[in-house]
Amino acid sequence: MAERDAALVAVGPVPDAQLEEAVLRGGASLSPLDSARALVWRGGPDGFPDPLPRHVEWVQLPSAGVERWFAAGLIPQDTHATWTSAAGVYAPQVAEHALTLLLAGVRALPTHFAATSWNSDPAVVDSVHTLRGSTVGIVGAGGIGRALIPLLAALGADVVAVNRSGSPVPGALETLPTSRIDELWPRVDHVVVAAPATTATHHIVNAHALDSLKPTSWVVNIARGPLVDTNALVDALAAGTIGGAGLDVTDPEPLPDDHPLWSLPNAIVTPHVANPPAMHSRAYADFVARNVAHFVHGDELSARIDPVAGY
Repeated sequence: MAERDAALVAVGPVPDAQLEEAVLRGGASLSPLDSARALVWRGGPDGFPDPLPRHVEWVQLPSAGVERWFAAGLIPQDTHATWTSAAGVYAPQVAEHALTLLLAGVRALPTHFAATSWNSDPAVVDSVHTLRGSTVGIVGAGGIGRALIPLLAALGADVVAVNRSGSPVPGALETLPTSRIDELWPRVDHVVVAAPATTATHHIVNAHALDSLKPTSWVVNIARGPLVDTNALVDALAAGTIGGAGLDVTDPEPLPDDHPLWSLPNAIVTPHVANPPAMHSRAYADFVARNVAHFVHGDELSARIDPVAGY
């Protein structure tokens, strides 16, 4: 019992039965924050204890993207605690949504959904393509990208992945470091953006990138809106520079009702629902239980945040 008693974990900002059960399932004991060694958080940055008490050694955050926490100054580079995100926790369902948006675009579903009669216009028929034999670039091949690769492979598509280091990603035809990302755009048929939001990834899909893609290319963003230059994207969609865009995230977000993306026939916008709320809570609780078990036994924690890199 000594190991269990020493692993005192608080849950905040308010009691949460599912997370409390996860803490116990992981082998720790529940505790108020003033005596806890770890904090499992359910909410956003508002209301987070600032400064973080010195006795808290580990903080578990509920989101995969943690840019809001850095923007709020809650994770200093010299932090005394280990911080972990939920990176990878929601990867399977988000990858599924990315594939849905990509397939919808490639198969010209927006055009067909808008039809009110049988339309065999050659221009419409010729807009229907396939992923089989195509190459898809995945920008940010972390948990979501890695979950997406086998889904694309099952449809006969190859993947060129991009990550910060260029370290090989399983299942990818090739992996490029972000320093060589300009090589990606002319090589691929479509692009899925799945990178974290940092100063280095802001507008990583810009006018140059869009101009370098094929006129049939679809760009899918299931990461964060600011990774894509919205104004450049609108111009590219309107001009037919690319085939279309599937966006579960936008910049700004929520997207205003009068924004041109709503009226462009080659844009699909979903309201940040790639990670359905019904699946979110259970997935996070199961992840918390596993990470608490790592904490109890002194093992490496999953999804550690790099305070210097910003994710």
